[in-house]
Amino acid sequence: MSDHNSFIRSDLAQLAAYKPHPGGESEVIVDRLDTNESPLDLPVEIKSKLTWTYQQEIEANRYPNGSHYELKQAIAEYIQESACLADNLTTDHISVGNGSDELIRSLLIATCLGGEGSILVAVPTFSMYGILATTLGIPVVTIDRKEADFSLNLKAAQEAIDNTNNPPIRVVFVVHPNSPTGNTLKAEELDWLRSLPENILVVIDEAYFEFSQTSVVAELAQRNNWIVLRTFSKAFRLAAHRVGYAIANPDLITVLEKVRLPYNLPSFSQAAAKIALQQRQLLLPLVAKTIKERERVWSILTENNQLRVWQSQANFLYLRPRNTTADNREHVLADITKNLKAGGTLIRHTGSGLRITIGTPEENDRTLQRLEKIVELNL
Repeated sequence: MSDHNSFIRSDLAQLAAYKPHPGGESEVIVDRLDTNESPLDLPVEIKSKLTWTYQQEIEANRYPNGSHYELKQAIAEYIQESACLADNLTTDHISVGNGSDELIRSLLIATCLGGEGSILVAVPTFSMYGILATTLGIPVVTIDRKEADFSLNLKAAQEAIDNTNNPPIRVVFVVHPNSPTGNTLKAEELDWLRSLPENILVVIDEAYFEFSQTSVVAELAQRNNWIVLRTFSKAFRLAAHRVGYAIANPDLITVLEKVRLPYNLPSFSQAAAKIALQQRQLLLPLVAKTIKERERVWSILTENNQLRVWQSQANFLYLRPRNTTADNREHVLADITKNLKAGGTLIRHTGSGLRITIGTPEENDRTLQRLEKIVELNL
């Protein structure tokens, strides 16, 4: 690091920044299947309602509602309805963030900062857990997943918990279903998470809940050390608005409220999330269509004997080339990604594999055609 930046932490020189949409200005990208967004924008009637709300109800010269109370009420109602909860869920059980990323960062600040703890992640998984921890100087302990189904290697996970002492593991992050691999937590994985002591926080990221319809929210009343994260960026089509939320016991939510930034969620984003929840009967039917399309794409990909593709409970599929050595695989994956991009399709090269978001039927057909030609040339 040069002398004129000597005030910057030396360890940050080794950290690569997260790179969103890699398409350059000079490239024609037709199909953006790299970030697990919804393939369709908001319906016109919802955009019209948002326009009216901005013009009539939002005062641009005023700070946003810092308590998020109305949005939390709407979220609580949605959770109660979708989970069929017997216990009453209130706004005290919910914290709202500028995307799930802010909530993850707040959890890290509240648990591990100042050398008080490290985190455990099983790779491949969502990269932001490790990236955010590293930016805060928090150690990241990683274990591998089983390649057959990408379930947690529970023996390795327990050994990591038992043997990491300086600093000890204070947070375990899991995604349910996992990104980029699409598998939900199995019964034995959930049993292991239940067995962890209460001085370890268990973060269960349910960003793709609407696609999997699998949740642990009903257990939160009995699990004081569990917290569930969700987002409006996927099924609710609000990626541009950056709205995430956390569900946990009120004591844990109180801590999150202490460390989050004031006025962290813009008024327009709050309005968009509230309207999306009010209009969920209009938005969420697309989920069933995406699942049907996911199964169609999966079926076609499995016919290619040069690719191994895993079934998924989310809005994406994960695949790897067959018959490649570990040394050669990354080169092959990079070539496939590069050639798809040149043809107009963006996908995600991550975790020694390729993650392909399910788009519209037209987007998927173009991508499948391009992928088949590229695989023939590269494998």
